[in-house]
Formats: sequence, structure tokens, C-alpha cells
Amino acid sequence: MRWTRLLQLLFLWACAFASLGEVRASTVAIVLSERSAGYLDVAKVITAELERAGLANGDVTYYTPSEWTSNEASSGNQKVLVTLGADAFKQVLGHEPRAPVVAALLPRIGFERIVRESGRRLPTNVTAVFLDQPFGRRVDLVRLILPDAKRIGVLWGPESVVSQSSLTQSVLSRGLGIESSVVASPTGLFAGLKSVLDESDVLLAVADPQVYSSTTIANILLATYRARIPVVAFSPAYVKAGALVAIYATPVQIGQQAAGLVRLSLQGAALPQPQYPNEFEIIVNDHVARSLGLNLDARSLTEKLLSAAKRP
Repeated sequence: MRWTRLLQLLFLWACAFASLGEVRASTVAIVLSERSAGYLDVAKVITAELERAGLANGDVTYYTPSEWTSNEASSGNQKVLVTLGADAFKQVLGHEPRAPVVAALLPRIGFERIVRESGRRLPTNVTAVFLDQPFGRRVDLVRLILPDAKRIGVLWGPESVVSQSSLTQSVLSRGLGIESSVVASPTGLFAGLKSVLDESDVLLAVADPQVYSSTTIANILLATYRARIPVVAFSPAYVKAGALVAIYATPVQIGQQAAGLVRLSLQGAALPQPQYPNEFEIIVNDHVARSLGLNLDARSLTEKLLSAAKRP
């Protein structure tokens, strides 16, 4: 009996060790569009979260898209692939990997464009944490900071215009109106901006490289400041440059959420649908707020939006 019991214990120990080894052998490849500080910050957060959960064991490798293609694309050794940025996601998706893919650090329109250009429907083994915030959350922020606003102004570019109906629905469902202009070429930017500002109480910035870039943002913010039209932006850099407020997810927040999806996959769960950031930050330009007669507290605004998002 004692020998039988000992053999049973040895068998259970061996099974447990094998199971642990299977998890520890899991390979996570993080493909970064470039080895810049922003991408590396998110990659390090993901790595730290997986190690904290006991799922990485140091077995996380960083690649640029070309390095991954040269060394790992055909090996099939990865258990999960994480892509950071549009270039990395496009490269990985083009190789039709069998491993689950978690994409991050790209906006929803960029993610959907890459999937569309691949000529396939979104594979079931691919998900994402989008870089941008959902339109409903952004419109709710407008209502919090400008309760008397009636019309929201928006400038669309060639890439972002595909989201026009989605934003319009979010605005109208909250009892507000919308005034928009499509900027077909760079030469039409300021004519479109003027027409929008003439009919709006606030400008909601939607990311599009033809509209908002390093060469246009200073003039856009100067025009809105002179017109006393506040700008609700998507980047803290724009708030420092003169926008009233921005709502955005930090690298830590995106990295933690992406790590949670990787953890689900390593534990054998199916990947959920692509999703927006669960957590976010708000930053306020106090000088611009005072010039508009507003008293805004970033922490209070964040707490109110988070509470609203958690309501059934």
C-alpha cells in the first residue's frame, strides 16, 4: 500500500511538473514597429505583467518586423504574438500566423484598414487593444466640461472619414448636434476649419494625419483660440500646445490590458473581440480653461467618466 501511494504521488508530481513546464515554455514574441522609447515602454510593461503572473519566466523576445520575419515567422514556435504599432501588425498579419495575435498601439481605423487590405475577414486568433478612445466616451467628456454646448465640430481626413457615421450616432444619441467638414486635401484644411468653427461650440479632434500633424496643429490651435472654441484632443501633447483637454490611455494602461489578453491566451482561453482601453487619463490646460471661464479638475472628470462606463 505504501509503495502504491508513493507511486501515485510521484505520478501526480510528474504531471504537475509537466504542466508547469508547458506554461513556462510558452514563447511570447513582441514585434515592435520600431525600437523607440514609446514602443519599448509598452513592451516592458507587458513583460513585467506576464512575469508577475508567473507566465513568462523570462521567455519574452522583442523583434522589429524585419527581425521577426527573418528569424521567427516560419518557425511556429511562438505561443502568442504581440504587435505594437501599425507596421508590426501589418507584417505579422501578412504571414497568417497560427499563434494568437494581440495588437496594440494603433487606432481602430488603422487596425481595420490593415485587416481590410489583407483581403480577409478578421481571423478568430487576432484581437487588439486600440490606441484611441471610443467616441461615446469622448462625447461624454464634452458634455461634462461644456454642459451648455449644443454642437460639436469635427474635421475628417481621408483615413478617419470612415468613422463619420459612428461619431454622428454617438453625438445625436446624446442630444447634441454635429457640424463636420471633410478635408480632401491639405489646401482645404483651413477653409474646412473655418466653416466648422462658425457653427460649433467645441472642436472634437479625431486623429487623421492629413488634418492633425506637426505641421498643422499650431495653426489649428491658434485659430480655435482666437475663435474661443475649445479643443477636445486625443493626445496630451496637444493640450500642452493649447488644446483645452485630452483623453488618452497611457503606455502602462495599454500594456497592462494587452498583457491581460496574452495571459488569457496562455491559459487556454479564446481571445475576446478587439477592444478600446478600459482605463484612461485626462489632462487639462489650466491656462486655456481660465481664459474660457472654466474650472476643470482632471481627476474629478476621470472619476466621473469611469463611473459612467461601469454603469449597466
